[in-house]
Order: sequence, then structure tokens, then C-alpha cells
Amino acid sequence: MSIAEKALNHSKKIGIDECEIVVVKKKITTVRITDSEIAEIKQNFDESYGIRIIHQKKIASSQTTDKENINKNIENIFETISNLKPREFWNGLPYKASLKKLEGTFDEKLEEISGSNAMDIAQNMINSTINDKVNTITGSLNIVSENFELSNTNGLELVDKSTYITGIINAESEFGNLPVSGIGHASGRTLVNFSAEQLGKDAKHMCIKAINPQKIDSGMYSIIFEPYSVGELLAFVIAANFNFKTFSEKKSCFSNNFEEKIAIDELDLIDDPFIPEGIGSKSVDDEGVSTQKINLIENGIFKNTFSNLYDSYKEGGKSTGNSSRVGSPTGRSSEPIPISAPHNLKINSGNSSQEDMIKDTKHGLVVGRLWYTYAVNPIKGDFSCTARSGIHIIENGEIKSSGKSVRIIHNLTNMLKNISEIGNNQRNVIQWASLPSITPSIKVENITVNSI
Repeated sequence: MSIAEKALNHSKKIGIDECEIVVVKKKITTVRITDSEIAEIKQNFDESYGIRIIHQKKIASSQTTDKENINKNIENIFETISNLKPREFWNGLPYKASLKKLEGTFDEKLEEISGSNAMDIAQNMINSTINDKVNTITGSLNIVSENFELSNTNGLELVDKSTYITGIINAESEFGNLPVSGIGHASGRTLVNFSAEQLGKDAKHMCIKAINPQKIDSGMYSIIFEPYSVGELLAFVIAANFNFKTFSEKKSCFSNNFEEKIAIDELDLIDDPFIPEGIGSKSVDDEGVSTQKINLIENGIFKNTFSNLYDSYKEGGKSTGNSSRVGSPTGRSSEPIPISAPHNLKINSGNSSQEDMIKDTKHGLVVGRLWYTYAVNPIKGDFSCTARSGIHIIENGEIKSSGKSVRIIHNLTNMLKNISEIGNNQRNVIQWASLPSITPSIKVENITVNSI
């Protein structure tokens, strides 16, 4: 009998109405790159347990790595129940999970990868970044294999094996009038589709093209946001507005626009949990509810939100299968109380190449990477960010020079209505400790920037 089974049996024995046990076993290989060389490699093996109990509609939880005393842990949680407020809207944990193995979510080669092979991949990342004009290379490679187990007293049993690989390189140069940098990034679920060489080339290319940046005058520009910067906006500005909890509490800038037009006709924003190589791809969410493809924006119209069990029950709704127990550096955790989150936010590709988008721009900027992106006034849709890497000044359809950093303060509701072109260069993007997305470049008109 497994530890989870014993724990669930114990919870029944002491009279708990519902109990949920999450078991996560992880192998994490991390290679850290500093000063253009491999500085450290670590391999960790983690095993942790999340416990959530619901008794008389009161909810309590705990997380532990001590499997020998998990029954005692349950008893300790149970003792706190009398002090809690019942959640009268709670309608029960799921009874079954229909797990379907998705293509491109598990790779035995990643599961069994050795430390020396991981170092070889990281070295390839470094080698493809090296250039006479690149002074310093930093970054990291993370490879995770996990076994995620979920069971509850209603009879639900789920075991799901997954693998993940993510890499990032920062190339820095002190040639020219100012220090500049470039970023290369890649993520996926299988080794065969991960290109360490391309990652390094992207960082090198962005860095070298950024040398001798020119001051960008404050004013209004057309901006071409490349995929990594679009991913930043999706993760830190856009996604929260489609969270059912945020929407129902009137804290979304689109709370009053359901089934209304909020963007251009060509924009589709989808949460797609079935994409091969998607970092968030899974057939069952982290509470045992089947996932589904959700059209959040369809032809510019606000169509749907995403939610987990707790938030949907609270408003008398139904979970969309978006319960998430977010792990670090990627994958899942044994966090006992899950949150609502999209699995893979995807913007459908358009018809424009980035070259054509540049040719169509009279006065604009290309932005490769955003930093410090956050909502200033979420209810109104105001946000702020800083363009710091991969900036280029466009005049009359041509790139004239690289550009210095600028601050962008804008409004999401205006931004979505002023998209003029959507690129055909869709790619996987994941920000550090944030939401995975699949997105192309996007060109937006009438954005005011401020020189720094």
C-alpha cells in the first residue's frame, strides 16, 4: 500500500469528510553559467507531499517532506478545523480522472539524462554564443523529470510522468558607447526538439545588433513586440484579466465586456493544454479535472475565463480544468492549495513576416525583451514596462540603429484595439517563474514611450 493510500485510509478512519493527497517526486538538473563558463552543476532529488482536507465544508492544508509522519500531519491539520469558517459553496473533490497521455510531454532521454550530458548541452549553449564582441556569457539550463500523483477519498487516482527542459543565455558586450546585452531562450518537453545552438545564436545576434545604441526620443511610436516580450505581457499583464476570480470580483479591466469586442478581429487568445512541447500541456489539471482548449478571445471578442474548483464553486460555476500547483524551476509542486492559471497561453499566428512588419513601419521600434512589467491599475488596464534589450529604431521601413532603454506606460484595453499586424513567427516562450506561452511577434500602433 502506498503512502498516499495509507494517508487517505487514516483520514477516513478519523472521520474527515474529504482528503486529497498530492505526491511529487522530482529529479532536477541545473547547470549554471557564469563568466562564459560552466560554474556549477547540481542534481537534486525531491519528494514532497501536499495534504488538503475538507470537513464540514471547512478547508485546511499542509505540505511536508516527512512521509513517515504524514498521518500525524493529517491529525494536526484536523485539529485546526474547528477554528475555521465553513465554505458553504464547496461542492466536493472530483471522483475520477481521465488521464490521456499527450504527445511531446515526456521523454525518457530527459528522465535519464546524466550530469555530463547536461553539461554538454550547456557548453553548446556557450559555444554558439561566443563572439569577439561578446564579453560575458551568463545563463542556466534546467532539466526536470517528475512523477505527479494525485489521489483523494472519493476514489480519484492519478499518476502522471512529465519532463521539461528550459534554457536561457544572456550575452553582454562592452563594445561601443554603452554596455548592451542580448537574450536567447528555449523551452520544451523533449530533448530532440531543444536546440542549444539556436539559443546561443539568438543571444549573440541580439547582443551584437544592440551595439552602439542611440537615444530614443520620447514620443509616440509603432512598436513591434517580438515573441519574448509578448510573452512578458501575456504573463504579467494580460492573463490575470481572464481569471474567473478576477473577472467575477470586477477586478479585470474586461469585467464589463463579456461577449463584447475587446480586440481586433484577427486576434485569438487561447489557453491550449494539448500542444506538443508546451510547458503547461496536460490532459488533466492538478485537481483531477479534465483540461480543455479555451478560447479566451475569439475574433477579438471576449469569450471565456479560466478557473479551478474553489473559484468556480464560489460563484456557482464549473471548473474549466485550470487548477495549477506551480513548481520551480518548472513543472508541478505538492502545493496543497492550487491556484487558477492558464496552461499554455497561445496567440494564433498571423500572415506577416517580421521583415514585412518592419517595411510597413514609418516611425517605430522593435522590442526584443521587456523588464519590470506590471499592472499599475489592473481595473483600468494600465500597465508599465521597460524595454531594455533588443531595441531597434525604425524609420521609413528600415532599421536605422539600435536603441537605448525606454519606459512604456500604456493601457491594455487600448493596446488590443490598436494591433495592426500579427507575425507568423510563433514560438514557445516562458518567463522566469511565470506562465508559459506560445506567441508570434505583434505590432501595435500609437504607443507612447519615455526616454530613460
